[in-house]
Amino acid sequence: MEIYIVFTNTKTNLSRMIKNCTGYPFSHVSISFTKDLSQMYSFGRKDTYNAFIAGFVKEDVQDHLFQRADCAVCKLELSEESYNSIWAYVQKMEREKDSFKYNFTGLFAVAFNYDLNRKNAYFCSHFVTEALAAGNIRIADKPPALVKPRDIFAYDEMELLYRGNLRSYPHLNAQSAYVLEPAMFEAVR
Repeated sequence: MEIYIVFTNTKTNLSRMIKNCTGYPFSHVSISFTKDLSQMYSFGRKDTYNAFIAGFVKEDVQDHLFQRADCAVCKLELSEESYNSIWAYVQKMEREKDSFKYNFTGLFAVAFNYDLNRKNAYFCSHFVTEALAAGNIRIADKPPALVKPRDIFAYDEMELLYRGNLRSYPHLNAQSAYVLEPAMFEAVR
């Protein structure tokens, strides 16, 4: 079985700030259970236009922020047991999503290598690391609240499938609104 780890740079002010602090091209990481990224989860914006309204999210790659994003999509082969444990962990978080918040303070603490592990508060790489740990996948020899997207990307067991603009990722669902929009305009003419 396989899952997909998706690294993105959405080119927002917050992502530029994170990128400047880390010197790494990707400021966000998500976990997807499907190759077409239709089942993608992370901690991030709940409101496209306000970075401070954030928490656990099921992400939509058709959102305009992702449509302009640069990305790297990696595949991780797993045993059925690991896959099921990670899926169960993420589904439990989705059911209880209102009890979780985005760890803005922890996001800045990680820049200073300070482990600020607040209860029920995560940022993207912390969440992905914890999700993988639920399947007995250990990414790095450091606490999950100190793991950065770069650390996850460096994990030896991952296979890079694609790097480039997310809207050009070859496995996106061909029936997406983004792809159909020009055709719909032609039909109206």
